[in-house]
Amino acid sequence: MNNREKLLEQLTGVDSSKLNYYIELKKRNQEILKQNSRLEILQQLTRDINIDMSIEDILERAFIKFPQTLSCDFLGLVTMRSGSLRLKALMPRDFCRIDNFPAHSPALNVIREKKAGIFNLTAEELSHVQINPRYPGPLRALAVAPMFKRDEVIGALIVASVADAAYSEADLSFVQHLADQLSISIQNARLYKQVSRAKKEWEETFLAVTDPIFLVDTDYNVLLHNNRLSPEMSGFWNQAVSNKCFARLHGRTHPCENCPIREVQRTGKPVFQRWQTDAGLLLDLSYYPVLNEDKRLSAVTIIIKDVTEKTKMEAQLVQTAKLAALGEMAAGVAHELNSPMTVIIGTAQLLARDLQLEAQYEKAEVLEDIINSGLRCKRIIQNLLTFSRQNQPPVTDIDLNGEVERVLSMIQYQINRSQIRIVEQLAPFLPRLTANGPQIQQVLTNFLINARDALAEVERKEKVITVATALLVKGGRKWAVLSVGDNGVGIPPENLSKIFTPFYTSKEATKGTGLGLSVSLGIAESHNGTIEVESREGEGSTFSLLLPIEQ
Repeated sequence: MNNREKLLEQLTGVDSSKLNYYIELKKRNQEILKQNSRLEILQQLTRDINIDMSIEDILERAFIKFPQTLSCDFLGLVTMRSGSLRLKALMPRDFCRIDNFPAHSPALNVIREKKAGIFNLTAEELSHVQINPRYPGPLRALAVAPMFKRDEVIGALIVASVADAAYSEADLSFVQHLADQLSISIQNARLYKQVSRAKKEWEETFLAVTDPIFLVDTDYNVLLHNNRLSPEMSGFWNQAVSNKCFARLHGRTHPCENCPIREVQRTGKPVFQRWQTDAGLLLDLSYYPVLNEDKRLSAVTIIIKDVTEKTKMEAQLVQTAKLAALGEMAAGVAHELNSPMTVIIGTAQLLARDLQLEAQYEKAEVLEDIINSGLRCKRIIQNLLTFSRQNQPPVTDIDLNGEVERVLSMIQYQINRSQIRIVEQLAPFLPRLTANGPQIQQVLTNFLINARDALAEVERKEKVITVATALLVKGGRKWAVLSVGDNGVGIPPENLSKIFTPFYTSKEATKGTGLGLSVSLGIAESHNGTIEVESREGEGSTFSLLLPIEQ
């Protein structure tokens, strides 16, 4: 019975149909697996578009999965540059070398026609491909697809095999899809590099700026900074627990009154502010709004510029201009007074000589007082001329005690009128200094005027200004010291760090400009010296000019 059924199956072809069915099913399954592998490769390329990967890495990922999809012994990417082809990437990476592409090259044909193609070539036609002996060869079949950037062909993708007629139209369609995805990847990689380069350049520029820069959000949080704070400004910054700008910069627990950030939020315009720190620095702060794509304020950029030295220079220029005008006027007055004083002194001397010859000694003695007063006036006039002389050499050998005497001869009378006694304690045998005499006189004049003003604010039985010179050894160097001390009001400790700041003054607006000490410090530093201050509130102050003595 079984043999009869088997014979019927063979005669009717039922067994043959089953075999064909299973063969067809197996073939379809293999095709589905192949299509799934191709889709997986395309999906992987799509993911790689958003990853910072090189073209070589992307090709390597695709090449590893190719055996599941189509025959591939070589995968290459060529690009156009200056009208010629260049092998940009290949897998395996050491498979071959192509020095130049001939005119009949399949890649050139595809790029010219902007259409993918299958090429089955002889070894001679692919002789320009120098294959590494480690790999099988020669290549026999190529599937080449153009790569587009909009309507422009930027290169071609080459899939090659050592087998004859290895590729079909379906394979070519897949290669074209692969080339399209690679085009997007290449353009994305270029854009990513441009963005990365722009970001890096921006960050390097941001960090290279020498002035402190901060990016602060609308809730006062410091988002970004270039770490350029000076040591004098970094005290609060290093100690702050909060990341708020008012804690970092000012050591506060709440926003500052009249905060410029609020003003920027209100107006949407830049705000500029000048700030004097406890360390005596003078800072210019600029607040610039940062807007988002909706034109709404998202942050504020703060730029801090230290203008302490600049302001000192400006103050010194202002003071120099004032002194130049005053000196020119003083010189004119001195010249006008010099001539009549010469006549007065000369006439008094002639009269005194005649009276002495006539033995009228009492009258001659009266004339001696006139002569001495006239000579004193002449010395004062000469000092004024020296002080105002504009062609004074920058530096010369000076006698520090002599410069003190010149200043006192001009200003002592004014100070004495304020019921203030001047005590001189000048050290003998001081070595000569290399300095600018009129500038040293200017510093001493500023010291004396400040001492006089400090004594005007106190009620004392005796008001005294002590002018002293001395030698000092400090830091292994010899210094000449010119000091002016008073028993006036003194300086509060919290103001000591501010007294050299340009335009800072504790005097009334009509009595001071806040430039004297700032200019004096500039003069001291230009002579490689400095100014030291000792003060006790309610007891008095001593200002000392230290000038180095050349060894």
